[in-house]
Amino acid sequence: MSLKGRVALVTGASRGIGRAIALGLAADGADIAVNYRREDADAERTVAEVKALGRRAVAFKASVDVIEEDAAMIERVQRELGAISILVNNAGIASRGNTVADTDPLEMARVVGVHAFAPFYLSKLVVPQMREQKRGDIIMISSVATLGFAARGAPYNMGKAALEALAFTLAKEERPHNIRVNVVAPPLTDTDMGQRLAKARGVAKIHDLDSKAPFGHVCAPEDIANVVRYLVSERNSYVSGEKITVHGAADGAGFA
Repeated sequence: MSLKGRVALVTGASRGIGRAIALGLAADGADIAVNYRREDADAERTVAEVKALGRRAVAFKASVDVIEEDAAMIERVQRELGAISILVNNAGIASRGNTVADTDPLEMARVVGVHAFAPFYLSKLVVPQMREQKRGDIIMISSVATLGFAARGAPYNMGKAALEALAFTLAKEERPHNIRVNVVAPPLTDTDMGQRLAKARGVAKIHDLDSKAPFGHVCAPEDIANVVRYLVSERNSYVSGEKITVHGAADGAGFA
């Protein structure tokens, strides 16, 4: 699945699913722009790991929900690595588990900003340069949360639902320009956020859930990365405007 000659911007790539996606795309030949917000050391570690695979990589610090920072980042990526042909909108934050009645409007704005407005800003800024290339791919990392819309998660549920709406709309708009847009929806995954969610449910360690999980283990970041790798590869010639829920055929909302 060669991605040689392509540049991928992966948001939230310093850790977790974003890091796994960055490394997977690098293993397939892409050069990687590693976006992050706070974790300088983690971002540089991801860059070093990409370079160890023989690809170019640069870390770009930016809050993706601020369009001015996005514009500056994309300009730097293009200058230092080249035109972006793969965009993975992965950056995300959790909501605080309150009812709608108790949710702070500032929390709503912040969570929806990261999950919905940020992907809109980045897609708007990147699509023009993708149109000038042979192929473009945009991947939205959503969640199984949109299968069940559980209580006490309105900001997160609304953010991910809006992200999916953006993806399905964009897929139709950009099909004439050979740009594919798809959604990948993870379940509870072995990341820092996943571990915090598990503890909030009274589970000491996330892998204590392995025996109840599909195929005997909680979803790993690499499980998500492998789906992304396929979708942006030449093997995917016809899949666009689709949502792939990576939940191991679990009951209900996919072990979320």
